[in-house]
Amino acid sequence: MLTLHHQFWPKISKTLTLPETSLYENLSISARRYPNKEAINYYGNTLSFKELDDEVNSLAGFLQNKLGVGAGDKVLLFMQNSPQFVIGFYAISRANAVVVPINPMLTANELEFYIRDCEIKTALTGQELYSKVGPNVGSTSLENIVIAAYSDYKGDNFTGIIPAEVEAPRAVINEPNHYLWKEAIDANYQPGEHTATADDLVVLPYTSGTTGLPKGCMHTNRTVNANTVGAYHWSRSTTDTVHLQTLPLFHVTGMVQSMNMPIFAGATMVIMTRWNREAAVETIRNEGCTHWVAIATMIVDFLANPNLKKEDIASLTSISGGGAALPEAVGKKLFNLTGLYFVEGYGLTETIAQTHFNPADRPKMQCLGVPSFNVDARVIEPSTGKELGVGEVGEIVVNGPQVMVGYYNRDDENRSSFIEIEGKSFFRTGDIGRYDEEGYFFMVDRVKRMINASGYKVWPTEVESYLYKHPAIQQAVVVGVPDPRRGETVKAFVILNDGYEGKVSEEEIIEWSKEHMAAYKYPRQVEFRKEFPVTSSGKILWRKLQEEEQAKAEKV
Repeated sequence: MLTLHHQFWPKISKTLTLPETSLYENLSISARRYPNKEAINYYGNTLSFKELDDEVNSLAGFLQNKLGVGAGDKVLLFMQNSPQFVIGFYAISRANAVVVPINPMLTANELEFYIRDCEIKTALTGQELYSKVGPNVGSTSLENIVIAAYSDYKGDNFTGIIPAEVEAPRAVINEPNHYLWKEAIDANYQPGEHTATADDLVVLPYTSGTTGLPKGCMHTNRTVNANTVGAYHWSRSTTDTVHLQTLPLFHVTGMVQSMNMPIFAGATMVIMTRWNREAAVETIRNEGCTHWVAIATMIVDFLANPNLKKEDIASLTSISGGGAALPEAVGKKLFNLTGLYFVEGYGLTETIAQTHFNPADRPKMQCLGVPSFNVDARVIEPSTGKELGVGEVGEIVVNGPQVMVGYYNRDDENRSSFIEIEGKSFFRTGDIGRYDEEGYFFMVDRVKRMINASGYKVWPTEVESYLYKHPAIQQAVVVGVPDPRRGETVKAFVILNDGYEGKVSEEEIIEWSKEHMAAYKYPRQVEFRKEFPVTSSGKILWRKLQEEEQAKAEKV
């Protein structure tokens, strides 16, 4: 087990004994400890911990008594960030069932796969997403739908920026086995005994499926608590911290860092249903947000706001995140404005968010951080499994209490996704990285993303990090495109900063790159874009851009 990082570990224990409670019990305990404390702040309305727990119990009772949800049943949670997402997640846990949180950007046809894969009979959905869920009733195992209107939970006198989905009045859908959220809560059914143990499944988040069909990652109360409790201690949260919730809650980072952890802490969640940089500034200022977990693309957009003032975000004491490295130039801009480092971490759906954190008092930029509590992380040669040393590049593998039990109904994948080292089972992340002499880990790139240009390995993230140093570039994505001579060549898609359109050309970016990068690395092609395709969690869909280029090449 690597211990190089221990000399830079924060002044807290290096291990954690995990609670034997379920996720729902974390809420129940906080509600008993802090019944009148504000749990949720949502566009001018608030819910105390007692009110949150009461609604969770009412919905759990409805699921059990009216809809027949039993222990271990999979329940679809198909919503945007909202109080109903939080209530729904914990109600499913309270009912001893399993949450299946799915990306709200999916279509009805895509949603069908998940319903069939988990044999789902019951769904909780936002009314704006009903058209995607409804067609699956009758044609799949889906039988019952509970439909939520986000406007039921907003304040009446809120004067700030409100998304259209939150403004929309409650719709009425008169179909068999369709139930309105408010009616389900108001029915006030009492749930049965909460019997879920630490090792029972609680949530089944799916991987994105970029290398095949999506796979459900089986997580227990214990694996989720490992990162919930770990995040609580590492982030220095208290009962009085205020957490801005902008990452989508169906995604494991938002789920753990912005929902499960504040609930465990007895802290306040300020929920934004849709990302809006102006609304984020307004919310931080008005609600005194102290903690914000984001991703790089969100920070880039936030800092590009010409109206942003230092005093508006002075309440922030912690800004952290992951998903992709924050460009160095952006990190410096953030520090100059706030005096705060963007504290990066690393993890996967298979590890329910973080396996690595940067120490808050000694972070490194564009760095995954050091292995978290009780995590054994190593770097191996991908084809042989040989363990590598300081500075050597290979596949990152992890052993820790947050690693999933396995993929749901994917026995072959489970056999190929783990490797045994020194009698311990390590999950193979598929990420290429290295660690330095101080035990800090760095990403090189995804195994599948490497560009082979004339036999040279080019890692897109490295090229992107150079491009971000150009003063005209706000965002950059690098992909490999077919090239008759080199096999593949490097292409950069670029969004320019305000004021640079028409003042810098693609050719000038290429020439600048040529001066700053090795001959085999610099982009031979540059294309300006107004925006990039992104996931609902804000990650740039580089693969989609690459597929567009491959399709163009096939037509030639």
